[in-house]
Amino acid sequence: MADDTHAPVAQATPFPRFIGSEIYRSSSYGAWHPLRVPRVSTVMDLSRAMGWLPAAQFVTSPRAKPAALTGFHTPRYIAALQAAEAAQGVSAETRARHALGTPSNPVFKEMYRRPATSAGASLLAGELLAKGGVIYSPAGGTHHGMPDRANGFCYLNDPVLAIQSLRRNGARRIAYVDIDAHHADGVEHAFVHDPDTLLISVHEANRWPRTGALTDSGAGQVYNLPVPAGLHDDEMALIADALILPLVAGFRPDAIVLQCGADAVLEDPQSRLTLSNNAHWAIVAALRDLSPRYLVLGGGGYNPWSVGRLWTGVWATLQGAEIPDRIPQEAQDVLRALTWETPQKRRTPAPHWITTLRDAPRGGPISEETRSGVQYLMRRARRWV
Repeated sequence: MADDTHAPVAQATPFPRFIGSEIYRSSSYGAWHPLRVPRVSTVMDLSRAMGWLPAAQFVTSPRAKPAALTGFHTPRYIAALQAAEAAQGVSAETRARHALGTPSNPVFKEMYRRPATSAGASLLAGELLAKGGVIYSPAGGTHHGMPDRANGFCYLNDPVLAIQSLRRNGARRIAYVDIDAHHADGVEHAFVHDPDTLLISVHEANRWPRTGALTDSGAGQVYNLPVPAGLHDDEMALIADALILPLVAGFRPDAIVLQCGADAVLEDPQSRLTLSNNAHWAIVAALRDLSPRYLVLGGGGYNPWSVGRLWTGVWATLQGAEIPDRIPQEAQDVLRALTWETPQKRRTPAPHWITTLRDAPRGGPISEETRSGVQYLMRRARRWV
């Protein structure tokens, strides 16, 4: 695929567009890396099996040109990333300076081309949304990437590049909402002092990268809510209704970017949160009508069945498609074909991971930590002008 920052695609239409690529089907971070599991290819296959992804709504992601990535990343880092892919190795100096060739950010065959493709999708999304619409890019959401180094499985920061692209294409006020289990440290780094970029991150307390404190405020527009282990659907509903939706509505954004990481669900190995996928879908739906431009990205998610089901349900939600109680056989075959091996064992899927998309709701009492955090930020929001 040639490098590009845009594709010869018509302006975004009122119906949602899905940006994807076949590169994710054959690319892996390595045999035992958490991102060894198929994710975007599963969502593409499952969405097609459900009849939800006709050709007219699918856009093949371009690969961003190196120069297009320097809106956030340094030229030296981009050159080092390309060189590491070409050589399939890094020097000790490059590893120390750019965090490439580490256990978290390993050298692998497509270590530049794969993230440049997801970055290309985010850059393209800003162009396609110039006159409004809805775009879904499940390969996006790499929110940890820093200007001069890889960070937390993220070689590039496509949410930052998406926000920059939206702004170049007419959006002045942009709301960024992040419901991944991990704090959006790279996005906050980019926009912490920008009053025209609202930053909301709901993430597990005391989990890597251990940033995103409740008291951080930036230019007054940064709202971090660290939540305790065990966060469930009722607590997320409170957070959405009392905090996220009022903040976004009050901000009156020209565009919303939602990072919809799937690692906050009960079955994911990279967090101790216990959401069902219903919690994510509710937020996806609730934000849609608060701005003329809506970009939904993926993010974390390390159980192939839970992330595939959740992100396919996101696409259904964006289209207003009804999610059936039991999915058809063709869709079940997609899920049944998945495997997930860990260093300890080969995981066996629960029966409902094969036959359904929707989890059973997971509710419970509201923890004092969650309630007090929401109240603290609500008080702060009332003072923010």
